[in-house]
Amino acid sequence: MNVIATPIHDALVLEPKVFGDARGFFMETYNRRTLAQAGIDFEFVQDNHSRSARGVLRGLHYQIRQAQGKLVRVTAGSVFDVAVDLRRSSPTFGKVAWVELTAENKRLFWLPPGLAHGFVVTSDSADFLYKATDYWAPEHERCIRWDDPELAIPWPLAGTPTVSEKDARGLAWRDAECYA
Repeated sequence: MNVIATPIHDALVLEPKVFGDARGFFMETYNRRTLAQAGIDFEFVQDNHSRSARGVLRGLHYQIRQAQGKLVRVTAGSVFDVAVDLRRSSPTFGKVAWVELTAENKRLFWLPPGLAHGFVVTSDSADFLYKATDYWAPEHERCIRWDDPELAIPWPLAGTPTVSEKDARGLAWRDAECYA
């Protein structure tokens, strides 16, 4: 597995070894020992799968308690995936990282606990899968506005994205609750 650093401390892009032939391909998407060697030594407790249409933007989400680390990937289509470091103790507090995740490039993105996360679908539709290190806790869920001018995320949008009512009410970066 090829491990690529991002502008956020401990957030990593992972490129698995893919073995392909005329029949198709095989790859490991999760191997605890391999991930631990890359510095990702967490127990995952929940798997999630979403399908979204082109232009759907989800995020920027996080849980202020029961912070979730996430190992994310796309199995159909493509997304522009974004993380924001909300850990005040981190040397990269306030930094933003992004990566294109596609069914073709087969990349995974590791977001350690303490980051806000979001993505926009850049294909007709996308299947987005992720493993989480803690359970969903809606009472602790928070949202930062996807279009916050201080974060200046370069979303690849062709028009206004489709967002949930909750995401449309997200807080400004300067008003967001952060981690210690």
